[in-house]
Amino acid sequence: MDTNHLHEDVPGGVPLKLWTRGVPVEDEAKRQLANAARLPIVHHHIAAMPDVHVGIGATVGSVIPTLRAIIPAAVGVDIGCGMMACKTTLTAEDLPDNLGPLRSAIERAVPHGRQPGSRDPGAWQKPPGSVNTAWAQLEPEFTELCRDYPKLAKTNHLQHLGTLGTGNHFIEVCLDEAGQVWFMLHSGSRGVGNFIGTMFIELAKQDAIRQQANLPDRDLAYFAEGSRYFGDYVRAVGWAQKFAATNREVMMKRVIEAAKTVIRKNFQSHVEAVNCHHNYVNLEHHYGEDVYVTRKGAVSAKAGQLGIIPGSMGARSYIVRGKGHPASFESCSHGAGRVMSRGEAKRRFTLADHRAATEGVECRKDKDVIDETPAAYKDIDAVMAAQRDLVDVVHTLKQVVCVKG
Repeated sequence: MDTNHLHEDVPGGVPLKLWTRGVPVEDEAKRQLANAARLPIVHHHIAAMPDVHVGIGATVGSVIPTLRAIIPAAVGVDIGCGMMACKTTLTAEDLPDNLGPLRSAIERAVPHGRQPGSRDPGAWQKPPGSVNTAWAQLEPEFTELCRDYPKLAKTNHLQHLGTLGTGNHFIEVCLDEAGQVWFMLHSGSRGVGNFIGTMFIELAKQDAIRQQANLPDRDLAYFAEGSRYFGDYVRAVGWAQKFAATNREVMMKRVIEAAKTVIRKNFQSHVEAVNCHHNYVNLEHHYGEDVYVTRKGAVSAKAGQLGIIPGSMGARSYIVRGKGHPASFESCSHGAGRVMSRGEAKRRFTLADHRAATEGVECRKDKDVIDETPAAYKDIDAVMAAQRDLVDVVHTLKQVVCVKG
């Protein structure tokens, strides 16, 4: 098996294994990785994907296996954030010459971004029937969680189901290497997931203070099995991950329905379909132990398993098949990874730069999306080369329409 990764020892901690050949890695990101490696609960080593960059406490693009404990801040607040992609029977020739109406139809079908005049930007004012039907499957477990944590009931759970959000979340129409049309989207557990993540991160910090835990970073506070909040967090994070997957499924159905109002040719969707998390925790067996694997900006890449590695606006994306590399804890990157902060991107790039970088893509080309311009991200080709021993490319996608939050 290819040994494409770099190995770094961490004094007082487990080693780091980094798939970062040929891609930039910030010193601060390495410091964060080393901090996590020094936690007594971490098992065997930490894996860093080629899109690795600085996060809050835990590094984005890291895979952290923990023994009988979970770090809520490593999972983060966009619990279950991930990707969904569907291949259709359409080809490039079936798309209209003017893609503006297709983009507009998708924007009308899926609440997104910050909509002026709305009390809750990007939410349903009145959820449609498809959303209510999907919520009915999630509601019983949510009601149980609310008994223990009543404030959850006040979140925008139903109003956010089937909505996109903001930031780097997107919906795209793409063409693959054979000219087949795909629909692809990126979103997570929205407001309710954010509330769950924020609440339990704070509870973990309070526990650490009470126990006078010696942590390299307060954001690495964790719940150990048997502790007061461990079981509640496992239940809540598991539910939020189900919400996120359902959120993507509801949106995808609405995107396809919207496309059918613009594209005159009848077509089938879900010829191939992938729905995968890249911010989540899962109980798995690695290196002789059952461990909680937290993928913070990483995708499961078990042998034969399909995943999605998106590029930025204007860059290629990839449908991949995992190789099941044990040293990566059977994982791969979740995208290109930021190479600079949002603020730095806004300072460095002009609207003209962004328009040039997204030429040929029907998308927003205004100052409010400059922080998402392609040059704010790592080179996706370099990212893919650095993880050639983790995945095989099945399809290469290039977007022609991009809806941003």
